[in-house]
Amino acid sequence: MRNVGIIMRRELASYFATPLAYVFILIFLMLANAFAFYLGGFYERGQADLDPFFTFHPWLYLFLIPAISMKLWAEERKSGSIELLMTQPVRLWDAVLGKFLAGWIFTALALALTFPLWLTVNYLGHPDNGAIVAAYLGSLLLAGGFLAIGSCMSALTRNQVVAFILGVVVCFGFLLAGFPLVLDLFRGWLPQVLVDALASLSFLTHFDSIVKGVIDVRDLLYFAMLIAFFLLATAIALDLRKDL
Repeated sequence: MRNVGIIMRRELASYFATPLAYVFILIFLMLANAFAFYLGGFYERGQADLDPFFTFHPWLYLFLIPAISMKLWAEERKSGSIELLMTQPVRLWDAVLGKFLAGWIFTALALALTFPLWLTVNYLGHPDNGAIVAAYLGSLLLAGGFLAIGSCMSALTRNQVVAFILGVVVCFGFLLAGFPLVLDLFRGWLPQVLVDALASLSFLTHFDSIVKGVIDVRDLLYFAMLIAFFLLATAIALDLRKDL
């Protein structure tokens, strides 16, 4: 874990060494609040909750998280610095986990900076703060899932633009996995059991459940297993392509 911590701090510092971190945070805060107030009707609804705020997080993350994750490994492979990293006394898994945690902490920081909206809703009414805490947890887990997928896509290519596009496409597939638009493509030739299993992979299904204040162990396990799977896939992809 010491090596993981070192890599995590190094990667986290690299975010703030460039304008990328500040641009991301600014864009996230602006869009999150704009969607909540203008599209979600935060004031017009007359309800003391943050549902209009969290409703749009999956669609914000769809583009913003791949923008963060695209450089995790693509840039390392393009510049050749991954070879230097692998010569250090660290395991590949330490590097994968350290980089992922750095990105996740950075995303958590951006999410935490939305606290004025939480203060606002408490000033205007008497919300269920337990449900809001659960919604923040769900948003953070959702961001972790997107980030793990983006990390895997970044490990597959040297080109950051390609990594971004792959990340968006795969994340979009997980978002729509429970929609009839996707399920109808498989109902004709897959057993219903597999179709139901595919529907259960939808990000929105598990995210919406947590946002409502219902913290189900199955939802937590879903995100934990999804993150673990794509981090493992990242390590395998890096190991297979380390000479390419």
